Amino acid sequence: MLLRSKQSTAMRGISMAQLRKCTVLLLLAGCIPFFTWSQDLHFSQFFNSPLTTNPANTGFLPEHDYRLGANYRQQWANLSAQFKTMSIFGDAQVLRDQFETGWVGLGGVILHDVAGSGNLTSTKIYGSAAYHQMLGSTGLLSAGFNVGWANKRVDVTKFTYDNQWNGKFFDAGAPSGENFASTNINYLDVQVGLNYAYFPTDNVYMHAGVSVHHVNAPKETFFNTPGYDYEIARRYIAFADAVLKINDRVIISPGAYFTSQAKAKELTLGLHGNYNLSGDGETQVIGGIYYRAGDAVIPMLGFQWKSVRLMFTYDATTSSLKNYNNMRGASEFALLYNGYYNQFNQNMRQIQCPVPRF
Repeated sequence: MLLRSKQSTAMRGISMAQLRKCTVLLLLAGCIPFFTWSQDLHFSQFFNSPLTTNPANTGFLPEHDYRLGANYRQQWANLSAQFKTMSIFGDAQVLRDQFETGWVGLGGVILHDVAGSGNLTSTKIYGSAAYHQMLGSTGLLSAGFNVGWANKRVDVTKFTYDNQWNGKFFDAGAPSGENFASTNINYLDVQVGLNYAYFPTDNVYMHAGVSVHHVNAPKETFFNTPGYDYEIARRYIAFADAVLKINDRVIISPGAYFTSQAKAKELTLGLHGNYNLSGDGETQVIGGIYYRAGDAVIPMLGFQWKSVRLMFTYDATTSSLKNYNNMRGASEFALLYNGYYNQFNQNMRQIQCPVPRF
């Protein structure tokens, strides 16, 4: 067990329901790093983390030449243990003058995550490349990959173990009984992906893709026990979204995201809309709602000024976990900037690959 023994005497006067609640929250804070270290990081705003969703999104910029972005997610803020995920990314179109109806995308992303009372820390750095080919005047096909370095480390001195329980309290100086081969590991990681976009009119834009992560089957473990398979399970991601212009004031963007890794599955559905405040499209307010099946309702608010967009979501827990965390799931921010190399490129982009806009 990872429960702190000094809590036991203080809990004598509380109800069994309160005791169960405290136990679950403490287990979440202490145990989660051990049984989820092979699961990937993720953001509720999957559409605002394009390079981690699918490497074929690298340089997938029908409207722009380059973009920069940052994501921040904090989960279970009411717990003393930290659960924070951060990323920064950038990608751009290159070699447009080398291909008559296509281009290359190059980019990179840095991910950093801290989880649990043992400060399980993940740092990942990926470089991405993709090729995008126009299919006539209404389609765009993309294929890409990324290659990255991943590091994970954990501070095992911050954990307590069942072997350290002496009947009255945990003795941190007692042997833990755990045989850690290392508390700091590194490995190479590879992802591949494919995307397709369809834009039959100036008011309709649809986009879908699939990707496979960990195709090189890297091994990840702090232990070295013979007979165990430490390969990271391949992760499969599929997504679909659209941009639909309703009128000169409203554009809506429905989206769906599905991922599967080992026995874990996640399905997120929803939509958000942009409302044109200024009339010329330079100032927009964004609102929407998403639902992660069996887990959380995710309301969204955002604001866009010219090429800068800021979006906020909050995961309100709907699963049975809500009885223990009072529906306090995760808060998440995304900041994006889209740019053009020059005015000529901006004009050409609107002609070649139209996306609904105000």
